[in-house]
Amino acid sequence: MKKLVVAIGGNAILPAGDSGDATGQRRRIAETCARLADLAEAGYDLVVTHGNGPQVGNILLQNEESRQKVPAMPLDVCGAESQAQIGYMLQQALANEFAARGIRKDVASVITQVLVDADDPAFSNPTKPIGPYYAREDEIIVKRAKGWKMVFDSRGGWRRIVPSPRPVEVVEKDVIAKLVHDGDGRVIIAAGGGGIPVIRRDGKLVGVEAVIDKDLASAVLAKGIGWKTLVIVTDVAQVALDFGKPTQRSLDRLNLKEAKAHLASGQFPPGNMGPKIQAAIEFLEAGGERVTITDMEHIVSAVEGKAGTQVAKK
Repeated sequence: MKKLVVAIGGNAILPAGDSGDATGQRRRIAETCARLADLAEAGYDLVVTHGNGPQVGNILLQNEESRQKVPAMPLDVCGAESQAQIGYMLQQALANEFAARGIRKDVASVITQVLVDADDPAFSNPTKPIGPYYAREDEIIVKRAKGWKMVFDSRGGWRRIVPSPRPVEVVEKDVIAKLVHDGDGRVIIAAGGGGIPVIRRDGKLVGVEAVIDKDLASAVLAKGIGWKTLVIVTDVAQVALDFGKPTQRSLDRLNLKEAKAHLASGQFPPGNMGPKIQAAIEFLEAGGERVTITDMEHIVSAVEGKAGTQVAKK
């Protein structure tokens, strides 16, 4: 049986510049789910992960705007809210697409926690900007008094930054594995937004104010359930060297040694292709067999090795 963990980028749900209303998100998700259904029709079992950046950002903005009337929720709870929101829309759209095509597959979402190390260096060096911009000095003073780390962004003012620790383990991996292994090709949506970051403290799971890279978490999930192929969906058809330069050239294939060398040389920036290549490297080193990087338009042909960029050990 052909098994894929498919990590969908945020652009597949809410592209930059979109208003972010429910109607627009549903339309975009329906388009995404049509391509996922193409994979199912081609005989692939699927576990789907997704980004949540715009959605959790909007939830944080709603928190701020209504904080005088409704208690604001911490970041881990906001992440859980976005997982449920996007998971619901994905599972409904995919179930509708399956029904229209006569595909008999169940779809379900799992609110997913991802364990991180409480001693991860990221906690002492937060780098990930989240939430709204702040311009008033009194607001910035209050946020710093709450312990927030703030940085200035020329696009709109001061923003909060939080840690981005490395994912260690998907807490619900055994549940997810059972759900996909029992039944006839059940599709599970999990680890949305990189998962809800948690640490272990005195034997208990505790949520932390952080964000986890979605692609790294997807690699950890694939390893945890024993699946050997990871598909990373982004907004470009292929990985490229010298991206944006006259010498730009697309890559059909990339081996592990080449991926490491290009990453080390700065070919893949941290805020763009870098985390995807890092996730591919770690997945392959942990026993994965293949990573496909492409956009949603080419996903079926890319999975078949006819498009996209294929990353393998050799």
